[in-house]
Amino acid sequence: MIETGMVLGVISIESSARAPEVARKWVSALYQRRCLGDDYVARTVVTELVTNVHKHTDTKRVSVRLLLEEGLRVEVEDRSAVLPVVQAWDDTAESGRGLLMLGVLVQEWGVRPLADGGKVTWARLGG
Repeated sequence: MIETGMVLGVISIESSARAPEVARKWVSALYQRRCLGDDYVARTVVTELVTNVHKHTDTKRVSVRLLLEEGLRVEVEDRSAVLPVVQAWDDTAESGRGLLMLGVLVQEWGVRPLADGGKVTWARLGG
């Protein structure tokens, strides 16, 4: 049995164009190893959050944590002070819809600044 508040896994990866894929595969393997069921939402959330770090900050590494806390909680930590910004809906835009999508897929999400710089962007999945 998995206890509430338990860290299910942590990975630290280089922030690069490959980082979203690496994080997504790690989440999938963790779900399978822990018998957590369908990993679609967790993979999608991790992909979006890690992609945002790579595209919109100059941080060199990103950490991903999965915790069991009133459902599953995904946390993505980076050393940048740049906060995620929800873009207004634009039917002609080629990007910028990720955080809008995230808001539909998860129960809640937010950003927590870190005392020593950087931030944690988190999302609470159902369950």
